[in-house]
Amino acid sequence: MKISKEFIQQSIYYLSLNPPRIEKCLQQLSEEQVWKKPNANTNSIGNLILHLCGNITQYAHSSLGNEKDERQRDLEFSAPGGFSKKELLEKITTVTAKAILMIENIPDTELLRNRKVQGFDHTGISIIIHITEHFSYHVGQIAFFTKLLCDKDLGFYADCNLNTLNG
Repeated sequence: MKISKEFIQQSIYYLSLNPPRIEKCLQQLSEEQVWKKPNANTNSIGNLILHLCGNITQYAHSSLGNEKDERQRDLEFSAPGGFSKKELLEKITTVTAKAILMIENIPDTELLRNRKVQGFDHTGISIIIHITEHFSYHVGQIAFFTKLLCDKDLGFYADCNLNTLNG
């Protein structure tokens, strides 16, 4: 198997874990809780989802997919609401599915090509790594805030024995 194919498959696997985790969080929360900001220096879960949509769109759709970059990053964080839990889930699911399709079909030559995104120089590989780690980072924040608000285990690994040793 080509290394690039394995890299793409693993990236897609990890990206695809996130929308169901967001859905699980949203199921635990009220519409009001989704837009709750504990203080001026934190974001609401709704803002984090809008931010993820903007980031994935800019990095995957625009940069890898050669679509026009129309991101308005500041609006992702300043929105006080305006989207229901259902709408937020639909947005992140749609944005992620499109990004996965673009990543799945990216030619090897595009993996190594340099481009500017958000003022930074990135190869296609770097962009895929960024999307994957940035998505996971913010889903971790969403999960933590959900646990804080609901005092519940979200069960992301309920079907796994995480005490299994390597061997």
